[in-house]
Amino acid sequence: MSDEAPRVRRVYEPADPADGTRVLVDRLWPRGVSKERAAVDVWLKEITPSTELRDWYHQNPDERYDGFTERYRTELGDPAHRAAVGELLDLMDQGTVTLITAVKETDRSQIPVLVEHLRHLRHRPGKHENPS
Repeated sequence: MSDEAPRVRRVYEPADPADGTRVLVDRLWPRGVSKERAAVDVWLKEITPSTELRDWYHQNPDERYDGFTERYRTELGDPAHRAAVGELLDLMDQGTVTLITAVKETDRSQIPVLVEHLRHLRHRPGKHENPS
Protein backbone atom coordinates (compact mmCIF):
# COMPACT_ATOMS: atom_id res chain seq x y z
CA MET A 1 0.00 0.00 0.00
CA SER A 2 1.39 3.36 -1.01
CA ASP A 3 0.80 6.37 1.24
CA GLU A 4 2.29 8.91 -1.13
CA ALA A 5 0.30 11.66 -2.81
CA PRO A 6 -0.34 11.14 -6.50
CA ARG A 7 2.12 12.61 -8.96
CA VAL A 8 0.91 15.11 -11.55
CA ARG A 9 2.03 15.23 -15.16
CA ARG A 10 0.79 16.83 -18.33
CA VAL A 11 -0.38 14.45 -21.03
CA TYR A 12 2.06 16.10 -23.45
CA GLU A 13 5.05 14.85 -21.45
CA PRO A 14 6.34 11.39 -22.36
CA ALA A 15 5.13 8.55 -20.16
CA ASP A 16 7.65 7.30 -17.63
CA PRO A 17 7.70 3.80 -16.10
CA ALA A 18 7.93 5.49 -12.67
CA ASP A 19 4.45 6.98 -13.26
CA GLY A 20 2.78 3.81 -12.07
CA THR A 21 -0.91 3.89 -12.91
CA ARG A 22 -1.65 6.85 -15.18
CA VAL A 23 -5.09 8.34 -14.52
CA LEU A 24 -6.53 10.98 -16.84
CA VAL A 25 -8.44 13.50 -14.73
CA ASP A 26 -9.85 15.71 -17.51
CA ARG A 27 -13.46 15.54 -18.69
CA LEU A 28 -12.49 15.83 -22.37
CA TRP A 29 -9.87 13.77 -24.17
CA PRO A 30 -6.77 15.93 -24.82
CA ARG A 31 -6.87 17.40 -28.29
CA GLY A 32 -4.30 16.01 -30.70
CA VAL A 33 -3.07 13.22 -28.41
CA SER A 34 -3.42 9.59 -29.44
CA LYS A 35 -4.36 6.96 -26.89
CA GLU A 36 -0.98 5.33 -27.42
CA ARG A 37 0.92 8.56 -26.75
CA ALA A 38 -1.20 9.40 -23.70
CA ALA A 39 -0.51 5.95 -22.20
CA VAL A 40 -3.48 6.37 -19.87
CA ASP A 41 -4.51 3.36 -17.79
CA VAL A 42 -7.75 4.82 -16.39
CA TRP A 43 -9.87 7.78 -17.46
CA LEU A 44 -11.89 9.14 -14.53
CA LYS A 45 -14.19 11.69 -16.17
CA GLU A 46 -16.50 11.59 -13.14
CA ILE A 47 -13.83 13.03 -10.85
CA THR A 48 -13.57 16.26 -12.82
CA PRO A 49 -15.46 19.50 -12.20
CA SER A 50 -18.91 19.61 -13.78
CA THR A 51 -19.30 21.16 -17.22
CA GLU A 52 -21.26 24.03 -15.66
CA LEU A 53 -18.49 24.75 -13.15
CA ARG A 54 -15.75 24.54 -15.80
CA ASP A 55 -17.66 26.87 -18.12
CA TRP A 56 -18.29 29.36 -15.29
CA TYR A 57 -14.61 29.32 -14.27
CA HIS A 58 -13.26 29.71 -17.81
CA GLN A 59 -15.30 32.87 -18.34
CA ASN A 60 -12.98 34.73 -15.94
CA PRO A 61 -10.31 32.46 -14.42
CA ASP A 62 -8.22 35.25 -12.90
CA GLU A 63 -11.08 36.44 -10.71
CA ARG A 64 -12.93 33.17 -10.16
CA TYR A 65 -10.28 30.69 -9.01
CA ASP A 66 -11.15 30.93 -5.31
CA GLY A 67 -14.85 30.43 -6.07
CA PHE A 68 -13.98 27.60 -8.44
CA THR A 69 -11.96 25.75 -5.79
CA GLU A 70 -14.74 26.14 -3.22
CA ARG A 71 -17.40 24.92 -5.64
CA TYR A 72 -15.26 22.00 -6.81
CA ARG A 73 -14.67 20.90 -3.21
CA THR A 74 -18.44 20.84 -2.81
CA GLU A 75 -18.86 18.81 -6.01
CA LEU A 76 -16.34 16.25 -4.75
CA GLY A 77 -18.92 15.35 -2.09
CA ASP A 78 -21.70 14.38 -4.50
CA PRO A 79 -22.33 10.66 -5.18
CA ALA A 80 -20.75 10.47 -8.66
CA HIS A 81 -17.62 12.27 -7.53
CA ARG A 82 -17.39 10.20 -4.34
CA ALA A 83 -17.46 6.98 -6.34
CA ALA A 84 -14.68 8.22 -8.64
CA VAL A 85 -12.62 9.41 -5.66
CA GLY A 86 -13.07 5.99 -4.07
CA GLU A 87 -11.80 4.35 -7.26
CA LEU A 88 -8.78 6.65 -7.28
CA LEU A 89 -8.05 5.93 -3.62
CA ASP A 90 -8.19 2.19 -4.36
CA LEU A 91 -5.65 2.67 -7.16
CA MET A 92 -3.43 4.67 -4.81
CA ASP A 93 -3.59 1.81 -2.28
CA GLN A 94 -2.15 -0.49 -4.96
CA GLY A 95 0.87 1.68 -5.76
CA THR A 96 2.09 4.82 -7.45
CA VAL A 97 -0.53 6.88 -9.26
CA THR A 98 0.10 9.78 -11.62
CA LEU A 99 -2.71 12.19 -12.42
CA ILE A 100 -2.60 13.08 -16.10
CA THR A 101 -4.04 16.34 -17.41
CA ALA A 102 -3.91 18.56 -20.46
CA VAL A 103 -4.36 21.84 -18.58
CA LYS A 104 -1.54 24.34 -19.10
CA GLU A 105 -1.55 25.85 -15.62
CA THR A 106 -1.94 22.87 -13.35
CA ASP A 107 -1.52 25.04 -10.26
CA ARG A 108 -4.65 27.06 -11.20
CA SER A 109 -6.87 24.12 -12.11
CA GLN A 110 -8.82 21.35 -10.43
CA ILE A 111 -5.59 19.43 -9.85
CA PRO A 112 -4.43 21.08 -6.57
CA VAL A 113 -7.96 20.82 -5.16
CA LEU A 114 -8.16 17.13 -6.04
CA VAL A 115 -4.68 16.34 -4.69
CA GLU A 116 -5.46 18.10 -1.40
CA HIS A 117 -8.80 16.28 -1.17
CA LEU A 118 -7.05 12.93 -1.66
CA ARG A 119 -4.39 13.76 0.95
CA HIS A 120 -7.10 14.71 3.41
CA LEU A 121 -9.04 11.49 2.86
CA ARG A 122 -5.99 9.24 3.08
CA HIS A 123 -5.23 10.52 6.57
CA ARG A 124 -8.73 9.89 7.93
CA PRO A 125 -10.34 6.71 9.18
CA GLY A 126 -12.85 5.32 6.70
CA LYS A 127 -11.07 7.11 3.85
CA HIS A 128 -12.86 5.20 1.11
CA GLU A 129 -16.23 6.42 2.31
CA ASN A 130 -15.23 9.97 1.29
CA PRO A 131 -17.36 11.80 3.88
CA SER A 132 -18.25 15.39 3.12
